[in-house]
This record gives sequence, structure tokens and C-alpha cells, in this order.
Amino acid sequence: MTTESAFKTAQAQLRIAVDQLGLSENDWQTLSTPRRVLEVAIPLRRDNDKVEMYKGYRVQYSTTRGPSKGGVRFHPDIDLEETVALAMLMTWKCALTNLPFGGAKGGIAIDVASLSDRENERLTRRYTSEILPIIGPERDIPAPDVGTDERNMAWMMDTYSVNAGYSVPGVVTGKPIVLGGSLGRNSATGDGVAISTREALRARGINPVGATVAIQGFGKVGYWAAIALEGMGLKVVAVSDVNGAVTGFKSVSDLWNHFLKHKNLDAPGTDRLTNEELLHLEVDVLIPAALSDAITGKSAPGIKAKIVVEGANAPTTPEGDAIMNDKGILVVPDILANSGGVIVSYFEWVQDKQNYFWDVEEVKTNLNSIMMKALYEVEATAKDRKVTWREAAHMLGVSRVAEAHKLRGLYP
Repeated sequence: MTTESAFKTAQAQLRIAVDQLGLSENDWQTLSTPRRVLEVAIPLRRDNDKVEMYKGYRVQYSTTRGPSKGGVRFHPDIDLEETVALAMLMTWKCALTNLPFGGAKGGIAIDVASLSDRENERLTRRYTSEILPIIGPERDIPAPDVGTDERNMAWMMDTYSVNAGYSVPGVVTGKPIVLGGSLGRNSATGDGVAISTREALRARGINPVGATVAIQGFGKVGYWAAIALEGMGLKVVAVSDVNGAVTGFKSVSDLWNHFLKHKNLDAPGTDRLTNEELLHLEVDVLIPAALSDAITGKSAPGIKAKIVVEGANAPTTPEGDAIMNDKGILVVPDILANSGGVIVSYFEWVQDKQNYFWDVEEVKTNLNSIMMKALYEVEATAKDRKVTWREAAHMLGVSRVAEAHKLRGLYP
């Protein structure tokens, strides 16, 4: 998705929710404007001693319901408009799941593959020092995103803590376990996608046991979703990576073990498909868990799945969404389906504040509870208001932020 279309789509979705909720133009003005936008210049000394300059961003879209929360993305195409759009969506996602957070997003416009480990650390630490005045456990809590991982979070936490003069594990989430990370965080987004899939099948009157699933993407989200779905009794019949899709594998675990050993999905007995062919398989559930704009006006007409669960962020264009709605396909939107990651990030933040850590069963039980509540609320709102699940999810998230705005009032 282009940054312009990402921003326009996010604004259009907000406009629809504002109109459906009957909110005022004053509400639109406050809801459509980010609270704080920071753009920084980041000098990076390469290993060959050459100094290069990169742009970095941190957008705090809303702090009305609590400190802002959102990932840090290292990607060459990121810019300010995309960062604002993603921070906006994080705002509605946190409100939809009733987390005490606003939304944020940040990142650096760089190809992470071009960085050595030492360069990555220097870049991460300098970025942290540039945004340090506006982040903190009670202000804004970064997390991993595209191009970053728990190692980057460890560097960010250390940089912040050294400047504070004491250890502050709660400044970021998605950290290594030994630095205050949470059990269950790695699988959280995929676990949430699996819960969403199970409940969407229930809503459509389909028995999850034996239901068929195709997953576009076999990374952190797609893999963990596939593992969880198999554990629920569903049949994962196809998965894909950047090189294409495969079907005919014995189990997700067998395929993953082959992938770890050979760095490809061509396990014995598998058949190759294109990513487009995967989208058009006759399955009960399709899960786009890799790229934005996977389902477009061009690809949507061929989708045969009864349910689409958006594991990725913004995998569906407005044109693709309209076509699926016309076809009667139930779409579980990204701000609901992939909210497991931020929910368990919230659990990590809580555990860091308490200095008391949960076992993985407690994490998964609480994740299921929050996801189930949000799913039932979206389903009920969609039925009551006669809208799509996407519209219902945005209405719930936006209405909660708008209510918090009204209760807090306008200062001065």
C-alpha cells in the first residue's frame, strides 16, 4: 500500500465511523488529528567510518485513554504519512480491546538488510536517544514491528535506562524474557488470529474441527497462527512465503522443521502454488498474514473462502473489501484479528510495573478472555447496526476514544 493510500484509507474509515456514530464536526477534528508528531535526523556511522543520515519518526496519535503504544518499524519505504496512519489504527485497536493505551508508531526509513549488527545497534540507540524526551512507561511504550525484534527492544530499554540512571524495563515491550519480557509474547499475534478464526467460524455456524485454512505468510504471525489452529483441530492446507505457496504437507510442524533446515518450503510431498493461487483456494478460511494490499479489486473476485481473517496490517484495499462484502464473505478486520500482539504487550507492561511475572497459561487465558470479549462486541454491534465487522470494530474503537475526549474535556 502506498503511504498516501494508507493514510487516505485510515481517514476514510474514521470518517465512516464518525458519521455512523453521529459524532460532531468538533469530534472529527479531535479524532482525525495526531496528538504529537516527531521527525528526527539520525546520523549513522557505518563500519567503514562513513557517516550517513536517515529520517526517523515517532507519532503519538492519542494519549486520551492512557500512554501511547505502538511499534518501531525499520523499512526503507516508511514515511511520516504512513506512520501517522499506523498510529491512528493502533489508537482504535487499543480502544477496541479496552486496553488503557492510546496509539503510536515509529520507525526509520532504512533497509535493515544493509546493516551489520553493530550498525543496527548504533542506529537503534541513536534513534532512542532522539525520541527519549517523549517516551517512557507512563508516556509512550514502543514495541517491535517490521524490521525490528527483541534485540532492538533490549538496546532501546538499555539506552533509556542508562539515561534515567536506573533500570526501566517497562519503557518498551517485546523484550527478551530475562530483561522483563513476557512469556507468550512471540506467539501472541498468531494466537489472537487463531482465536478470531475459531469465533468467526462459530458465527457462521461452521464446526472448527476439520475446517480448512489457507495462510498467506509463514513468518511470526502466520506460523504461530497455523500452530494454534492445528491445535484447535483445523486443517491448514496451504501456506506461503515470499517465494510462493505450498500445499500437501503433513503438518505445520513438519513444514516448519524443513524450513528451518533448508530455508525453503519445498518439503517432500508438497506441491507448489503461486501466492495468487493460494488466495483463490476453496477453503473455509483465508488468512492474509504477510503483505498489505494482498486482497485487491483484482484478486478479490476469485476468493472462494467463506471467511477472511486479517492477520497482517491493511491486507485489503477498499476495493477488495467492497467486493468481499458483496460476495457475503465475513471479514474479521486487522484491528481486531491481529490485536493479540498489543494485548500481550499490555500484559508485559503490567508485569514490569508489578515486578511479578505470569506463567504462560495465565497469559494465554487472559489473552483469550480479552479477544473473546472484543469479538462478541464486534459481532453484536454488526448485527445491531447492520454493518460489517470492519465498520463495527471501528465504531467501537472510535466511540471509546470520543467518549474519553468528552469526559476529560478541553484544556484550557
